[in-house]
Amino acid sequence: MADAKKAVLGPLVGAVDQGTSSTRFLVFNPKTAELLNYHQVEIKQEFPKEGWVEEDPKEILQSVYDCIEKTCEKLKQQSIEFSNIKAIGVTNQRETTVVWDKVTGEPLYNALVWLDLRTQSTVEKLNKSISVSNNFVKTKTGLPISTYFSAVKLHWLIGNVRKVQKAIEDGRALFGTIDSWLIWNLTGGVNGGVHCTDVSNASRTMIFNIHSLQWDEELCNFFGIPMCILPRIRSSSEIYGLMKTGPLEGVPISGCLGDQSAALVGQMCLQDGQAKNTYGTGCFLLCNTGQKCVVSEHGLLTTVAYKLGREEPVYYALEGSVAIAGAVVSWLRDNMKIIKASRDIEKLAEQVGSSYGCYFVPAFSGLYAPYWDPSARGIICGLTQFTNKCHIAFAALEAVCFQAREILDAMNRDCGIPLKHLQVDGGMTENKILMQLQADILCIPVMKPSMPETTALGAAMAAGAAEGVSVWSLDPKDLSVVQMEKFQPRIKAEESEVRYSTWKKAVMKSMGWVMTQSSEGSRDPSIFASLTLGFYVVSSMVILIGARYI
Repeated sequence: MADAKKAVLGPLVGAVDQGTSSTRFLVFNPKTAELLNYHQVEIKQEFPKEGWVEEDPKEILQSVYDCIEKTCEKLKQQSIEFSNIKAIGVTNQRETTVVWDKVTGEPLYNALVWLDLRTQSTVEKLNKSISVSNNFVKTKTGLPISTYFSAVKLHWLIGNVRKVQKAIEDGRALFGTIDSWLIWNLTGGVNGGVHCTDVSNASRTMIFNIHSLQWDEELCNFFGIPMCILPRIRSSSEIYGLMKTGPLEGVPISGCLGDQSAALVGQMCLQDGQAKNTYGTGCFLLCNTGQKCVVSEHGLLTTVAYKLGREEPVYYALEGSVAIAGAVVSWLRDNMKIIKASRDIEKLAEQVGSSYGCYFVPAFSGLYAPYWDPSARGIICGLTQFTNKCHIAFAALEAVCFQAREILDAMNRDCGIPLKHLQVDGGMTENKILMQLQADILCIPVMKPSMPETTALGAAMAAGAAEGVSVWSLDPKDLSVVQMEKFQPRIKAEESEVRYSTWKKAVMKSMGWVMTQSSEGSRDPSIFASLTLGFYVVSSMVILIGARYI
Protein backbone atom coordinates (compact mmCIF):
# COMPACT_ATOMS: atom_id res chain seq x y z
CA MET A 1 0.00 0.00 0.00
CA ALA A 2 1.18 3.48 -0.77
CA ASP A 3 2.40 5.89 1.87
CA ALA A 4 0.93 8.76 -0.09
CA LYS A 5 0.73 12.47 0.70
CA LYS A 6 -2.47 14.41 0.20
CA ALA A 7 -0.58 17.08 -1.73
CA VAL A 8 0.15 14.70 -4.63
CA LEU A 9 -3.17 12.86 -4.71
CA GLY A 10 -6.10 13.81 -6.88
CA PRO A 11 -9.52 12.14 -6.76
CA LEU A 12 -9.75 8.64 -5.25
CA VAL A 13 -12.20 5.78 -5.73
CA GLY A 14 -13.42 3.29 -3.12
CA ALA A 15 -14.69 -0.26 -3.59
CA VAL A 16 -16.84 -2.48 -1.38
CA ASP A 17 -15.74 -6.08 -1.95
CA GLN A 18 -18.33 -8.31 -0.27
CA GLY A 19 -17.22 -11.93 -0.65
CA THR A 20 -18.38 -15.27 0.71
CA SER A 21 -15.98 -15.32 3.63
CA SER A 22 -15.15 -11.64 4.19
CA THR A 23 -16.01 -8.02 3.46
CA ARG A 24 -13.47 -5.34 2.55
CA PHE A 25 -13.44 -1.68 1.66
CA LEU A 26 -10.47 -0.59 -0.45
CA VAL A 27 -9.38 2.78 -1.80
CA PHE A 28 -7.48 3.26 -5.08
CA ASN A 29 -5.71 6.06 -6.90
CA PRO A 30 -7.22 6.13 -10.43
CA LYS A 31 -4.06 7.63 -11.96
CA THR A 32 -1.88 4.67 -10.99
CA ALA A 33 -4.42 1.95 -10.02
CA GLU A 34 -2.50 1.87 -6.74
CA LEU A 35 -4.14 0.47 -3.60
CA LEU A 36 -3.83 3.08 -0.84
CA ASN A 37 -5.46 1.24 2.08
CA TYR A 38 -8.23 -1.15 3.08
CA HIS A 39 -9.95 -2.86 6.00
CA GLN A 40 -11.33 -6.40 6.16
CA VAL A 41 -13.94 -8.14 8.34
CA GLU A 42 -14.60 -11.89 8.33
CA ILE A 43 -18.16 -13.11 7.68
CA LYS A 44 -19.63 -16.03 9.61
CA GLN A 45 -21.26 -18.82 7.63
CA GLU A 46 -24.05 -20.90 9.17
CA PHE A 47 -24.75 -24.55 8.33
CA PRO A 48 -28.16 -25.31 9.91
CA LYS A 49 -28.46 -28.66 8.09
CA GLU A 50 -26.31 -30.79 5.86
CA GLY A 51 -25.88 -29.01 2.54
CA TRP A 52 -27.46 -25.77 3.80
CA VAL A 53 -25.26 -22.63 3.77
CA GLU A 54 -26.55 -19.32 5.12
CA GLU A 55 -25.27 -15.89 6.13
CA ASP A 56 -26.86 -13.07 8.12
CA PRO A 57 -27.71 -10.12 5.79
CA LYS A 58 -27.54 -7.68 8.72
CA GLU A 59 -24.05 -8.89 9.63
CA ILE A 60 -23.00 -8.45 6.00
CA LEU A 61 -24.38 -4.89 5.92
CA GLN A 62 -22.76 -3.96 9.24
CA SER A 63 -19.43 -5.33 8.02
CA VAL A 64 -19.60 -2.91 5.07
CA TYR A 65 -20.23 0.07 7.37
CA ASP A 66 -17.39 -1.04 9.66
CA CYS A 67 -14.94 -1.51 6.78
CA ILE A 68 -15.72 1.93 5.33
CA GLU A 69 -15.25 3.61 8.71
CA LYS A 70 -11.99 1.79 9.53
CA THR A 71 -10.50 2.40 6.07
CA CYS A 72 -11.25 6.12 6.35
CA GLU A 73 -9.51 6.15 9.74
CA LYS A 74 -6.45 4.46 8.22
CA LEU A 75 -6.36 6.98 5.37
CA LYS A 76 -6.45 9.80 7.89
CA GLN A 77 -3.44 8.27 9.66
CA GLN A 78 -1.61 8.33 6.29
CA SER A 79 -2.46 12.04 5.88
CA ILE A 80 -4.79 11.16 3.00
CA GLU A 81 -8.07 13.09 2.93
CA PHE A 82 -10.90 10.58 2.52
CA SER A 83 -13.02 13.49 1.26
CA ASN A 84 -11.07 12.92 -1.99
CA ILE A 85 -13.09 9.70 -2.54
CA LYS A 86 -15.32 10.70 -5.44
CA ALA A 87 -17.09 7.41 -6.16
CA ILE A 88 -17.75 3.95 -4.71
CA GLY A 89 -18.05 0.67 -6.56
CA VAL A 90 -19.68 -2.50 -5.23
CA THR A 91 -18.59 -6.04 -6.05
CA ASN A 92 -20.13 -9.08 -4.41
CA GLN A 93 -20.51 -12.81 -4.06
CA ARG A 94 -22.97 -13.65 -6.82
CA GLU A 95 -26.19 -15.75 -6.70
CA THR A 96 -26.51 -15.45 -2.90
CA THR A 97 -30.16 -14.59 -2.30
CA VAL A 98 -31.82 -12.16 0.11
CA VAL A 99 -35.50 -11.21 0.61
CA TRP A 100 -36.34 -8.28 2.87
CA ASP A 101 -39.23 -6.08 4.00
CA LYS A 102 -39.10 -2.69 2.30
CA VAL A 103 -41.17 -1.07 5.08
CA THR A 104 -39.10 -2.23 8.07
CA GLY A 105 -35.82 -2.87 6.23
CA GLU A 106 -35.51 -6.24 8.00
CA PRO A 107 -34.37 -9.39 6.18
CA LEU A 108 -37.13 -12.01 6.15
CA TYR A 109 -34.69 -14.92 6.33
CA ASN A 110 -30.97 -15.49 6.26
CA ALA A 111 -29.20 -15.07 2.91
CA LEU A 112 -29.06 -18.39 1.03
CA VAL A 113 -25.44 -18.63 -0.12
CA TRP A 114 -24.53 -19.72 -3.65
CA LEU A 115 -23.07 -22.97 -2.26
CA ASP A 116 -26.39 -23.99 -0.66
CA LEU A 117 -27.77 -27.38 -1.78
CA ARG A 118 -31.23 -27.47 -0.19
CA THR A 119 -32.95 -27.12 -3.58
CA GLN A 120 -31.42 -30.27 -5.12
CA SER A 121 -34.72 -32.20 -5.37
CA THR A 122 -36.44 -29.15 -6.92
CA VAL A 123 -33.66 -28.86 -9.49
CA GLU A 124 -34.05 -32.53 -10.45
CA LYS A 125 -37.83 -32.15 -10.86
CA LEU A 126 -37.45 -29.01 -12.97
CA ASN A 127 -34.81 -30.65 -15.16
CA LYS A 128 -37.16 -33.57 -15.82
CA SER A 129 -39.95 -31.17 -16.80
CA ILE A 130 -37.91 -29.55 -19.60
CA SER A 131 -37.32 -31.10 -23.00
CA VAL A 132 -33.64 -31.57 -23.81
CA SER A 133 -34.31 -30.37 -27.35
CA ASN A 134 -36.14 -27.25 -26.12
CA ASN A 135 -34.33 -26.10 -22.99
CA PHE A 136 -35.72 -22.57 -22.91
CA VAL A 137 -34.02 -21.87 -19.57
CA LYS A 138 -30.53 -22.45 -20.96
CA THR A 139 -31.38 -20.72 -24.25
CA LYS A 140 -32.51 -17.56 -22.47
CA THR A 141 -30.09 -17.50 -19.54
CA GLY A 142 -26.98 -19.38 -20.70
CA LEU A 143 -27.22 -21.43 -17.48
CA PRO A 144 -28.14 -25.02 -16.60
CA ILE A 145 -30.85 -25.47 -13.96
CA SER A 146 -28.73 -25.83 -10.83
CA THR A 147 -28.81 -25.25 -7.07
CA TYR A 148 -26.07 -22.68 -7.75
CA PHE A 149 -28.33 -19.93 -9.10
CA SER A 150 -30.73 -17.55 -7.36
CA ALA A 151 -34.09 -18.56 -8.90
CA VAL A 152 -34.36 -21.90 -7.11
CA LYS A 153 -33.21 -20.34 -3.82
CA LEU A 154 -35.90 -17.67 -4.15
CA HIS A 155 -38.42 -20.40 -5.07
CA TRP A 156 -37.53 -22.18 -1.82
CA LEU A 157 -37.91 -19.03 0.28
CA ILE A 158 -41.33 -18.31 -1.23
CA GLY A 159 -42.47 -21.90 -0.68
CA ASN A 160 -41.09 -22.46 2.83
CA VAL A 161 -40.87 -19.20 4.76
CA ARG A 162 -44.20 -17.79 5.90
CA LYS A 163 -42.72 -14.31 6.51
CA VAL A 164 -41.67 -14.16 2.86
CA GLN A 165 -45.07 -15.35 1.63
CA LYS A 166 -46.89 -12.76 3.80
CA ALA A 167 -44.60 -9.91 2.71
CA ILE A 168 -45.24 -10.75 -0.95
CA GLU A 169 -49.00 -10.85 -0.33
CA ASP A 170 -48.80 -7.45 1.37
CA GLY A 171 -46.61 -5.92 -1.35
CA ARG A 172 -43.73 -5.36 1.09
CA ALA A 173 -41.15 -7.90 -0.17
CA LEU A 174 -38.02 -7.06 -2.13
CA PHE A 175 -35.61 -9.62 -3.60
CA GLY A 176 -31.98 -9.08 -4.44
CA THR A 177 -28.55 -10.58 -4.65
CA ILE A 178 -26.03 -9.10 -2.20
CA ASP A 179 -25.33 -6.07 -4.42
CA SER A 180 -29.02 -5.09 -4.35
CA TRP A 181 -29.26 -5.52 -0.57
CA LEU A 182 -26.19 -3.34 -0.03
CA ILE A 183 -27.03 -0.59 -2.53
CA TRP A 184 -30.62 -0.34 -1.24
CA ASN A 185 -29.35 0.13 2.32
CA LEU A 186 -26.40 2.39 1.51
CA THR A 187 -28.63 4.74 -0.51
CA GLY A 188 -31.21 5.17 2.23
CA GLY A 189 -32.96 1.85 2.85
CA VAL A 190 -36.53 2.45 4.06
CA ASN A 191 -36.00 6.15 3.36
CA GLY A 192 -35.86 6.01 -0.42
CA GLY A 193 -33.18 3.36 -0.96
CA VAL A 194 -32.52 2.45 -4.60
CA HIS A 195 -33.60 -1.11 -5.46
CA CYS A 196 -31.42 -2.12 -8.39
CA THR A 197 -28.89 -4.63 -9.70
CA ASP A 198 -26.48 -4.66 -12.63
CA VAL A 199 -26.55 -6.92 -15.67
CA SER A 200 -23.65 -9.10 -14.46
CA ASN A 201 -25.41 -10.00 -11.20
CA ALA A 202 -28.82 -10.32 -12.86
CA SER A 203 -27.38 -12.82 -15.33
CA ARG A 204 -26.71 -15.22 -12.42
CA THR A 205 -30.31 -15.40 -11.19
CA MET A 206 -31.68 -17.77 -13.90
CA ILE A 207 -34.65 -15.43 -14.52
CA PHE A 208 -32.75 -12.83 -16.59
CA ASN A 209 -32.77 -12.97 -20.38
CA ILE A 210 -29.14 -12.36 -21.41
CA HIS A 211 -30.23 -11.39 -24.94
CA SER A 212 -32.93 -8.80 -24.13
CA LEU A 213 -31.16 -7.78 -20.88
CA GLN A 214 -34.48 -7.85 -19.03
CA TRP A 215 -36.24 -10.00 -16.46
CA ASP A 216 -38.09 -12.73 -18.37
CA GLU A 217 -41.78 -13.31 -17.64
CA GLU A 218 -41.75 -16.93 -18.87
CA LEU A 219 -38.80 -17.76 -16.62
CA CYS A 220 -40.38 -16.03 -13.62
CA ASN A 221 -43.58 -18.03 -14.14
CA PHE A 222 -41.59 -21.26 -14.52
CA PHE A 223 -39.85 -20.72 -11.16
CA GLY A 224 -42.94 -19.25 -9.46
CA ILE A 225 -41.43 -15.81 -8.83
CA PRO A 226 -43.56 -12.61 -8.82
CA MET A 227 -41.88 -9.94 -10.94
CA CYS A 228 -42.97 -7.14 -8.59
CA ILE A 229 -40.23 -8.06 -6.07
CA LEU A 230 -37.36 -7.86 -8.56
CA PRO A 231 -34.81 -5.00 -8.66
CA ARG A 232 -34.45 -2.63 -11.59
CA ILE A 233 -31.77 -3.63 -14.12
CA ARG A 234 -28.94 -1.13 -14.55
CA SER A 235 -25.59 -1.05 -16.32
CA SER A 236 -22.40 -1.87 -14.41
CA SER A 237 -21.15 1.73 -14.51
CA GLU A 238 -23.56 4.57 -13.74
CA ILE A 239 -24.65 6.58 -10.70
CA TYR A 240 -27.27 4.53 -8.82
CA GLY A 241 -27.59 6.84 -5.81
CA LEU A 242 -25.64 8.60 -3.06
CA MET A 243 -24.30 7.28 0.25
CA LYS A 244 -26.75 8.40 2.94
CA THR A 245 -24.70 7.80 6.08
CA GLY A 246 -21.19 7.44 7.48
CA PRO A 247 -17.95 9.27 6.66
CA LEU A 248 -18.62 9.03 2.91
CA GLU A 249 -22.14 10.49 3.04
CA GLY A 250 -23.00 12.13 -0.30
CA VAL A 251 -20.49 10.11 -2.35
CA PRO A 252 -22.09 8.46 -5.42
CA ILE A 253 -22.29 4.68 -5.70
CA SER A 254 -21.55 4.35 -9.40
CA GLY A 255 -20.16 0.88 -10.10
CA CYS A 256 -21.63 -2.57 -9.60
CA LEU A 257 -20.22 -5.90 -10.79
CA GLY A 258 -20.49 -9.50 -9.66
CA ASP A 259 -17.14 -10.52 -8.21
CA GLN A 260 -15.96 -12.58 -11.19
CA SER A 261 -16.91 -9.89 -13.70
CA ALA A 262 -15.12 -7.34 -11.52
CA ALA A 263 -11.97 -9.49 -11.54
CA LEU A 264 -12.17 -9.72 -15.35
CA VAL A 265 -12.24 -5.91 -15.55
CA GLY A 266 -9.57 -5.55 -12.87
CA GLN A 267 -7.27 -7.91 -14.81
CA MET A 268 -7.77 -5.61 -17.84
CA CYS A 269 -9.36 -8.50 -19.80
CA LEU A 270 -11.45 -6.06 -21.83
CA GLN A 271 -10.81 -7.60 -25.25
CA ASP A 272 -12.34 -10.65 -26.93
CA GLY A 273 -10.32 -13.78 -26.05
CA GLN A 274 -8.70 -12.50 -22.84
CA ALA A 275 -9.22 -14.67 -19.75
CA LYS A 276 -8.55 -14.81 -16.01
CA ASN A 277 -8.93 -17.36 -13.23
CA THR A 278 -9.87 -16.31 -9.69
CA TYR A 279 -9.01 -18.52 -6.71
CA GLY A 280 -11.29 -17.68 -3.80
CA THR A 281 -13.84 -19.79 -1.92
CA GLY A 282 -14.47 -21.34 -5.32
CA CYS A 283 -12.49 -21.10 -8.54
CA PHE A 284 -13.82 -19.17 -11.55
CA LEU A 285 -12.34 -19.01 -15.03
CA LEU A 286 -13.83 -16.34 -17.31
CA CYS A 287 -13.02 -15.68 -20.94
CA ASN A 288 -14.22 -12.45 -22.53
CA THR A 289 -16.13 -13.30 -25.74
CA GLY A 290 -16.76 -9.67 -26.68
CA GLN A 291 -20.23 -8.73 -27.86
CA LYS A 292 -20.85 -12.32 -29.00
CA CYS A 293 -23.01 -14.58 -26.85
CA VAL A 294 -21.10 -17.88 -27.23
CA VAL A 295 -22.96 -21.07 -26.32
CA SER A 296 -20.80 -23.70 -24.66
CA GLU A 297 -20.84 -27.30 -25.87
CA HIS A 298 -18.61 -28.48 -23.03
CA GLY A 299 -20.35 -27.67 -19.74
CA LEU A 300 -19.43 -24.00 -19.36
CA LEU A 301 -21.80 -21.12 -18.64
CA THR A 302 -22.64 -18.27 -20.98
CA THR A 303 -22.88 -15.16 -18.85
CA VAL A 304 -22.88 -11.37 -18.99
CA ALA A 305 -19.40 -10.03 -18.28
CA TYR A 306 -20.24 -6.31 -17.95
CA LYS A 307 -21.93 -3.28 -19.50
CA LEU A 308 -19.73 -0.30 -18.65
CA GLY A 309 -22.26 2.50 -19.11
CA ARG A 310 -25.93 2.98 -19.97
CA GLU A 311 -25.17 3.58 -23.63
CA GLU A 312 -22.27 1.13 -23.84
CA PRO A 313 -22.60 -2.34 -25.41
CA VAL A 314 -22.91 -5.46 -23.28
CA TYR A 315 -19.94 -7.83 -23.20
CA TYR A 316 -20.33 -11.56 -22.61
CA ALA A 317 -18.10 -14.28 -21.20
CA LEU A 318 -17.75 -18.02 -21.04
CA GLU A 319 -17.35 -19.16 -17.46
CA GLY A 320 -16.15 -22.32 -15.79
CA SER A 321 -17.25 -22.43 -12.16
CA VAL A 322 -15.71 -24.67 -9.48
CA ALA A 323 -17.54 -24.71 -6.13
CA ILE A 324 -14.66 -25.62 -3.83
CA ALA A 325 -11.17 -24.09 -4.02
CA GLY A 326 -10.16 -22.03 -0.97
CA ALA A 327 -13.05 -23.72 0.85
CA VAL A 328 -11.08 -26.99 0.88
CA VAL A 329 -8.34 -25.25 2.87
CA SER A 330 -10.96 -23.92 5.30
CA TRP A 331 -12.30 -27.47 5.65
CA LEU A 332 -8.86 -28.84 6.49
CA ARG A 333 -8.48 -26.05 9.07
CA ASP A 334 -11.95 -25.94 10.65
CA ASN A 335 -13.30 -29.48 10.27
CA MET A 336 -10.24 -31.72 10.20
CA LYS A 337 -7.94 -29.50 12.34
CA ILE A 338 -4.99 -30.49 10.09
CA ILE A 339 -3.83 -26.86 10.03
CA LYS A 340 -4.32 -23.93 12.41
CA ALA A 341 -4.29 -21.16 9.79
CA SER A 342 -4.98 -21.24 6.05
CA ARG A 343 -1.40 -20.22 5.22
CA ASP A 344 -0.11 -23.35 7.01
CA ILE A 345 -1.17 -25.57 4.11
CA GLU A 346 1.77 -24.31 2.05
CA LYS A 347 4.25 -25.38 4.77
CA LEU A 348 2.69 -28.85 5.03
CA ALA A 349 2.67 -29.38 1.26
CA GLU A 350 6.26 -28.16 1.01
CA GLN A 351 7.45 -30.86 3.44
CA VAL A 352 6.56 -33.68 1.02
CA GLY A 353 6.52 -32.06 -2.43
CA SER A 354 4.06 -34.68 -3.70
CA SER A 355 0.77 -36.35 -2.81
CA TYR A 356 2.39 -39.80 -3.38
CA GLY A 357 -0.65 -41.13 -5.22
CA CYS A 358 -3.26 -39.55 -2.93
CA TYR A 359 -6.08 -37.77 -4.81
CA PHE A 360 -8.68 -35.47 -3.27
CA VAL A 361 -11.96 -34.58 -5.01
CA PRO A 362 -13.55 -31.85 -2.81
CA ALA A 363 -17.09 -32.18 -4.17
CA PHE A 364 -18.64 -30.91 -0.93
CA SER A 365 -21.43 -29.15 -2.84
CA GLY A 366 -21.57 -31.56 -5.77
CA LEU A 367 -19.60 -30.87 -8.93
CA TYR A 368 -20.01 -27.67 -10.93
CA ALA A 369 -18.43 -27.16 -14.37
CA PRO A 370 -18.03 -29.10 -16.53
CA TYR A 371 -20.07 -31.93 -14.92
CA TRP A 372 -22.98 -30.21 -13.14
CA ASP A 373 -23.61 -33.22 -10.90
CA PRO A 374 -25.22 -32.20 -7.59
CA SER A 375 -25.17 -35.83 -6.41
CA ALA A 376 -21.35 -35.98 -6.32
CA ARG A 377 -19.60 -35.87 -2.94
CA GLY A 378 -16.03 -35.40 -1.78
CA ILE A 379 -13.62 -38.33 -1.73
CA ILE A 380 -9.96 -38.91 -0.85
CA CYS A 381 -8.53 -41.99 -2.55
CA GLY A 382 -5.19 -43.66 -3.21
CA LEU A 383 -4.42 -43.80 0.52
CA THR A 384 -1.72 -46.11 1.91
CA GLN A 385 -0.15 -46.57 5.35
CA PHE A 386 2.52 -44.12 4.18
CA THR A 387 -0.04 -41.29 3.65
CA ASN A 388 0.00 -38.50 6.23
CA LYS A 389 -1.52 -35.05 6.66
CA CYS A 390 1.20 -33.46 4.49
CA HIS A 391 0.21 -35.65 1.51
CA ILE A 392 -3.47 -34.77 2.04
CA ALA A 393 -2.58 -31.07 2.16
CA PHE A 394 -0.63 -31.42 -1.10
CA ALA A 395 -3.52 -33.37 -2.68
CA ALA A 396 -5.92 -30.59 -1.67
CA LEU A 397 -3.82 -28.00 -3.51
CA GLU A 398 -3.51 -30.31 -6.51
CA ALA A 399 -7.30 -30.69 -6.50
CA VAL A 400 -7.74 -26.95 -7.01
CA CYS A 401 -5.33 -27.08 -9.96
CA PHE A 402 -6.89 -30.17 -11.54
CA GLN A 403 -10.33 -28.55 -11.37
CA ALA A 404 -8.92 -25.45 -13.08
CA ARG A 405 -7.41 -27.71 -15.76
CA GLU A 406 -10.80 -29.28 -16.44
CA ILE A 407 -12.51 -25.95 -17.04
CA LEU A 408 -9.55 -24.61 -19.06
CA ASP A 409 -9.73 -27.67 -21.33
CA ALA A 410 -13.47 -27.11 -21.81
CA MET A 411 -12.88 -23.44 -22.59
CA ASN A 412 -10.16 -24.23 -25.12
CA ARG A 413 -12.54 -26.62 -26.89
CA ASP A 414 -15.36 -24.05 -26.93
CA CYS A 415 -13.17 -21.16 -28.10
CA GLY A 416 -11.08 -23.20 -30.52
CA ILE A 417 -7.94 -21.23 -29.66
CA PRO A 418 -6.00 -22.58 -26.65
CA LEU A 419 -4.85 -20.01 -24.10
CA LYS A 420 -1.10 -19.41 -24.23
CA HIS A 421 -0.96 -18.32 -20.57
CA LEU A 422 -3.37 -17.92 -17.66
CA GLN A 423 -3.85 -14.70 -15.69
CA VAL A 424 -4.74 -15.43 -12.06
CA ASP A 425 -5.94 -13.54 -8.98
CA GLY A 426 -7.61 -14.13 -5.63
CA GLY A 427 -6.42 -14.86 -2.11
CA MET A 428 -5.07 -18.33 -2.87
CA THR A 429 -2.59 -16.97 -5.40
CA GLU A 430 -0.36 -15.93 -2.48
CA ASN A 431 0.46 -19.64 -2.18
CA LYS A 432 3.53 -20.11 -4.41
CA ILE A 433 3.33 -23.92 -4.33
CA LEU A 434 -0.23 -23.70 -5.64
CA MET A 435 0.79 -21.37 -8.46
CA GLN A 436 3.71 -23.59 -9.48
CA LEU A 437 1.45 -26.66 -9.37
CA GLN A 438 -1.05 -24.83 -11.55
CA ALA A 439 1.59 -24.07 -14.19
CA ASP A 440 2.77 -27.70 -14.09
CA ILE A 441 -0.74 -29.14 -14.44
CA LEU A 442 -1.82 -26.71 -17.19
CA CYS A 443 1.50 -26.95 -19.07
CA ILE A 444 1.35 -23.19 -19.73
CA PRO A 445 2.75 -20.17 -17.82
CA VAL A 446 0.66 -18.73 -14.98
CA MET A 447 0.74 -14.92 -14.65
CA LYS A 448 0.01 -13.34 -11.27
CA PRO A 449 -0.38 -9.54 -10.95
CA SER A 450 1.78 -7.83 -8.33
CA MET A 451 -1.37 -6.09 -7.02
CA PRO A 452 -3.66 -9.02 -6.10
CA GLU A 453 -6.84 -7.03 -5.35
CA THR A 454 -8.14 -7.19 -8.91
CA THR A 455 -11.78 -7.83 -7.95
CA ALA A 456 -12.03 -4.63 -5.93
CA LEU A 457 -9.97 -2.82 -8.59
CA GLY A 458 -12.53 -3.79 -11.26
CA ALA A 459 -15.40 -2.38 -9.19
CA ALA A 460 -13.42 0.81 -8.57
CA MET A 461 -12.68 1.17 -12.30
CA ALA A 462 -16.39 0.81 -13.15
CA ALA A 463 -17.32 3.39 -10.49
CA GLY A 464 -14.63 5.88 -11.47
CA ALA A 465 -15.48 5.65 -15.17
CA ALA A 466 -19.21 6.31 -14.71
CA GLU A 467 -20.82 9.27 -16.44
CA GLY A 468 -20.98 12.14 -13.95
CA VAL A 469 -17.85 10.87 -12.15
CA SER A 470 -15.30 10.35 -14.94
CA VAL A 471 -12.13 10.13 -12.84
CA TRP A 472 -10.97 6.80 -14.32
CA SER A 473 -10.35 6.29 -18.03
CA LEU A 474 -11.00 2.80 -19.42
CA ASP A 475 -9.32 3.62 -22.72
CA PRO A 476 -6.69 0.87 -23.24
CA LYS A 477 -3.94 3.44 -23.84
CA ASP A 478 -4.68 5.05 -20.45
CA LEU A 479 -4.75 1.86 -18.39
CA SER A 480 -1.74 1.21 -16.19
CA VAL A 481 0.52 -1.68 -17.19
CA VAL A 482 0.11 -4.42 -14.59
CA GLN A 483 3.34 -5.94 -13.30
CA MET A 484 3.18 -9.74 -13.39
CA GLU A 485 4.95 -12.59 -11.59
CA LYS A 486 5.41 -15.52 -13.97
CA PHE A 487 5.33 -19.24 -13.06
CA GLN A 488 6.70 -21.51 -15.79
CA PRO A 489 5.88 -25.26 -16.03
CA ARG A 490 8.68 -27.33 -14.50
CA ILE A 491 7.56 -30.87 -15.31
CA LYS A 492 7.18 -32.72 -18.59
CA ALA A 493 3.76 -32.68 -20.24
CA GLU A 494 3.67 -36.51 -20.11
CA GLU A 495 3.92 -36.52 -16.31
CA SER A 496 1.24 -33.86 -16.08
CA GLU A 497 -1.09 -35.94 -18.28
CA VAL A 498 -0.61 -39.08 -16.14
CA ARG A 499 -1.50 -37.20 -12.96
CA TYR A 500 -4.46 -35.50 -14.64
CA SER A 501 -5.90 -38.76 -16.01
CA THR A 502 -5.65 -40.36 -12.54
CA TRP A 503 -7.46 -37.34 -11.09
CA LYS A 504 -10.28 -37.79 -13.64
CA LYS A 505 -10.59 -41.43 -12.52
CA ALA A 506 -11.09 -40.19 -8.96
CA VAL A 507 -13.72 -37.68 -10.15
CA MET A 508 -15.73 -40.49 -11.75
CA LYS A 509 -15.78 -42.31 -8.40
CA SER A 510 -17.19 -39.23 -6.65
CA MET A 511 -20.20 -38.93 -8.97
CA GLY A 512 -23.71 -40.26 -8.35
CA TRP A 513 -22.91 -40.65 -4.67
CA VAL A 514 -26.10 -39.26 -3.12
CA MET A 515 -29.59 -40.53 -3.76
CA THR A 516 -32.08 -37.65 -3.91
CA GLN A 517 -33.77 -36.86 -0.65
CA SER A 518 -35.89 -33.78 -0.29
CA SER A 519 -34.54 -31.18 2.09
CA GLU A 520 -36.96 -28.60 0.81
CA GLY A 521 -39.22 -28.41 3.83
CA SER A 522 -38.38 -27.23 7.30
CA ARG A 523 -38.77 -30.55 9.09
CA ASP A 524 -35.69 -31.89 10.79
CA PRO A 525 -34.45 -35.19 9.36
CA SER A 526 -34.97 -38.09 11.75
CA ILE A 527 -33.73 -41.64 11.77
CA PHE A 528 -37.33 -42.72 12.27
CA ALA A 529 -38.60 -40.77 9.25
CA SER A 530 -38.36 -44.10 7.45
CA LEU A 531 -40.83 -46.58 8.96
CA THR A 532 -38.79 -49.52 7.67
CA LEU A 533 -35.57 -48.20 9.17
CA GLY A 534 -37.33 -47.31 12.42
CA PHE A 535 -38.75 -50.82 12.72
CA TYR A 536 -35.33 -52.30 11.97
CA VAL A 537 -33.59 -50.26 14.67
CA VAL A 538 -36.25 -50.94 17.32
CA SER A 539 -36.39 -54.67 16.59
CA SER A 540 -32.58 -54.86 16.69
CA MET A 541 -32.58 -53.25 20.14
CA VAL A 542 -35.18 -55.74 21.40
CA ILE A 543 -33.08 -58.67 20.14
CA LEU A 544 -29.93 -57.25 21.77
CA ILE A 545 -31.67 -56.69 25.13
CA GLY A 546 -33.28 -60.12 24.97
CA ALA A 547 -29.92 -61.74 24.19
CA ARG A 548 -28.65 -60.80 27.66
CA TYR A 549 -31.17 -63.15 29.26
CA ILE A 550 -30.73 -66.15 26.96
